[in-house]
Amino acid sequence: MARLLGASTVWIALVLVALCVLFSVLRPDAFPTLFTLQTLLIEASVLLVLAVGMTFVIITAGIDLSVGSVLVFAGVIGATLMEALSPGGDASDAGPGVVLAGLLGAVVGGGAWGLLNGLLVAMARIPPLIVTLGSFGAALGAAQLITDGVDVRTVPQLLRDGLGFGQTAQVPHMVALAAVVTLAGAWLLHTTRFGRRTYAVGSSAEAARRAGIPVRGHLVRVYTGVGLLAGLAGFMSLAYFGTTTISGHSTDNLNAIAAVVLGGTSLFGGVGSVFGSMIGVFIPAVLTKGFVIVGVQQFWQPVAISAVLVAAVWFDQVRRRSRDRR
Repeated sequence: MARLLGASTVWIALVLVALCVLFSVLRPDAFPTLFTLQTLLIEASVLLVLAVGMTFVIITAGIDLSVGSVLVFAGVIGATLMEALSPGGDASDAGPGVVLAGLLGAVVGGGAWGLLNGLLVAMARIPPLIVTLGSFGAALGAAQLITDGVDVRTVPQLLRDGLGFGQTAQVPHMVALAAVVTLAGAWLLHTTRFGRRTYAVGSSAEAARRAGIPVRGHLVRVYTGVGLLAGLAGFMSLAYFGTTTISGHSTDNLNAIAAVVLGGTSLFGGVGSVFGSMIGVFIPAVLTKGFVIVGVQQFWQPVAISAVLVAAVWFDQVRRRSRDRR
């Protein structure tokens, strides 16, 4: 019980429950409804996919500032590829084969940036902050060069109806896909050798190396995985918005990092969970949705989210100092 109460994930989960109860009391006619729940889950789906990958990176004591731009680049690759494979360049009526090709292009495009980041971090030994900050600008610039800075808007209706707005038993397909990615990420992190090596590298890279873990190769795989998930997130965004939204993801990298840290993953590495990151994703989502429903000015939203984020980092530092003293 003491270990459970000492886990930051538990306290963050209680914060999430408290926020839901608060907004439900303030607006019982609007917040605790099926429509609000569905829209909340859909809007958080893309960020959740990014946060799953970011969890692995931060556990290794790294960072990835490029995921938002890689998301945009992947969406552009997917959209332009579907246009190129469609008669007349109009992908609106494209079939399943074209959609699958677009998905493959988006995921491969995201994975390529992740692989590049991993090679520069692991092999060239450039700090992850510098590498991914460079990729942040380069990926966005590449997306703008491909489209001349104009969003691609001819997205297959099949994609929009199937993934963007499709539902099965009132469960949106976007939410189902994000749930599958989350469960797969949790399984990979918590039950496999890959996950154990991720924790080991984040706790002490030198100790992991002496234990026979190929640290450089593992880091390359971790950053490549983040890129693949950013590519998938870009395709999901394309399905939901029906456009590449080149200028609409400028803060996704910071939101993903904030969600992972809010969920209890330590910026110092070696500590974290996918479940905690999932909770961390929904705290800003609930705050944003609740503020809109209650009628609070939108300018208060980043203030509240930033306060919760700082409190989470402070709690993590206090917990680490307490553990070190023992």
